[in-house]
Amino acid sequence: MADNRRPARGSRPPGRTGPGRTPGTGRGGRRPVPAATAGRDAPVRPRPTGRLAILVLVLAVLAVSYASSLRAFLQQREDINELQSQIAERQRNIDDLAREKRRWQDPAYVVQEARKRLGYVMPGETAYVALDEDGEPLEAGAALGDPSAIDPPEPRAWWTDAWGSVELAGDPPAEEPPPLTRIDGSEEDQQ
Repeated sequence: MADNRRPARGSRPPGRTGPGRTPGTGRGGRRPVPAATAGRDAPVRPRPTGRLAILVLVLAVLAVSYASSLRAFLQQREDINELQSQIAERQRNIDDLAREKRRWQDPAYVVQEARKRLGYVMPGETAYVALDEDGEPLEAGAALGDPSAIDPPEPRAWWTDAWGSVELAGDPPAEEPPPLTRIDGSEEDQQ
């Protein structure tokens, strides 16, 4: 009878063992390359496995989660920059208002603003108001125009001026009262 026992685990396989053993022989060594492919230097491609698919899936999930986190981070950073610019603008407004408040605590500034905005004058001073052609006071920022900038009147024929004087002689204007010497609302101080 033949011995069909398997070698015990951890025991050495039958055949040559030791320092003189040639590679590719026995179990667990490299298998010999078939003669048909022995002359080619073609790279051996690894076949996709289940582990590779799981690795790709995990990397895709990580990329998606990091992309959404990165988007949220960038959005929050933009919001922070916008809020910081609003804070800086409001701080400038606060500084301007504090400077204005210090100005109004100065009596000379109060007098200057009362003169400019309200038209007040000190006792003993005389106020003059420039009027426009309609008799309305000129605005504070109004300025007189340059006379050379005004368009010259269109020339008229001499006979229109002559005829205008004939019409004026036939119907003279009514007498007007002389202008007031003081502007205080009363009409008693007329010349």
